[in-house]
Amino acid sequence: MTELPLASPADTATVSASERADILWFLPTHGDGRHLGSQIGARHITLNYLSQIATAADELGYYGVLLPTGKSCEDSWVIASAMVPLTRRLRFLVAVRPGLSEPSMTARMAATFDRLSGGRLLVNVVAGGDPGELQGDGVWLDHQQRYQATDEYLTVWRRLLAGETVSFTGDHVCIENGKLLYPPVQQPYPPLYFGGSSAAGQAVAARHADVYLTWGEPPAAVAEKIAAARAAAAAQGRTLRFGIRLHVIVREQADEAWRAADDLIRHLDDEAIATAQRAFAGFDSVGQQRMAKLHGGRRDRLVVSPNLWAGVGLVRGGAGTALVGDPHQIAARMKEYMALGIDRFILSGYPHLEECYRFAELVFPLLPLQATTGNDWGPARHGGPFGEVIANVEAPTAPRRGA
Repeated sequence: MTELPLASPADTATVSASERADILWFLPTHGDGRHLGSQIGARHITLNYLSQIATAADELGYYGVLLPTGKSCEDSWVIASAMVPLTRRLRFLVAVRPGLSEPSMTARMAATFDRLSGGRLLVNVVAGGDPGELQGDGVWLDHQQRYQATDEYLTVWRRLLAGETVSFTGDHVCIENGKLLYPPVQQPYPPLYFGGSSAAGQAVAARHADVYLTWGEPPAAVAEKIAAARAAAAAQGRTLRFGIRLHVIVREQADEAWRAADDLIRHLDDEAIATAQRAFAGFDSVGQQRMAKLHGGRRDRLVVSPNLWAGVGLVRGGAGTALVGDPHQIAARMKEYMALGIDRFILSGYPHLEECYRFAELVFPLLPLQATTGNDWGPARHGGPFGEVIANVEAPTAPRRGA
């Protein structure tokens, strides 16, 4: 299948700002702790610990949680399934990896999950960016071929979930009279999230995605990617929504937040950083290359934009930047991204349980949120306490939500 044509960013319509946003959190199925690259303060990733994070995110009003995928992670579908009965409204952004399964199988998995969760599935399409990992999983396609395979895969997957009887023959996917007997709750299918910084990735997003994702680059770079993706979708007669994946380090005072950022990487030595950067250099992911270029593996180049810090990317693949600052600074930076059209923020922080609470308590009140994020409990929660009652006689007041 040939690559789809891309329109020029100059062809896109005027960017419309997002008035309100949804906020997702992260389930750290590949590990968690207080310091990157160290066993000091590290935590066991157990069902109980992951359930604490999921139930906290659900209680706090996060729109959903992202579950990562790859050989370093517990399986995202198994973990998400275990979290469903523990939560009420939390959505689960679960990975589909074309090449590791047939689209008919993951279509059935998606439909089952969506029905059993009451329509709480979101699907994260991951083509992969590490040739070594992919070959270890039996996938021997180069960068261009992977996106061609993903295009074919999603063509079949979407049609199956939409209720069609599908016959399709491509270079990578072949199916005859495929049929999904039990449909998902969400029609025509659970929303597709897709990230790809290359032209090939954006072409696939233009044809299939509902939400186009970017990692946390400086606003000007994000604006260019959004413009290109929007133009590519327009050339296909489609529109996209946009999301961004970031870490957050927020404290009541800005200097405290920057000390926390330094503390997060204080046990990293130069050898660990060099080892990680050599590994990332072998990736053919354009997004990973853009992440690495922000800092070049150097500790003296970590502030890449106001309140945007690249320290996480010294040893972590994928999302490598964090918003660092006080609540008002973090909210201001997020509103800058919203002005570009971002209306989905997928956030994380170390350790993920405590930071899930901290971000919701400090920043939610300062953001214009969709009705599907946050809560309106106010100073009393269904007649029960919210915070500790003052002197046994008066409930504490609640901050006003951002407009």
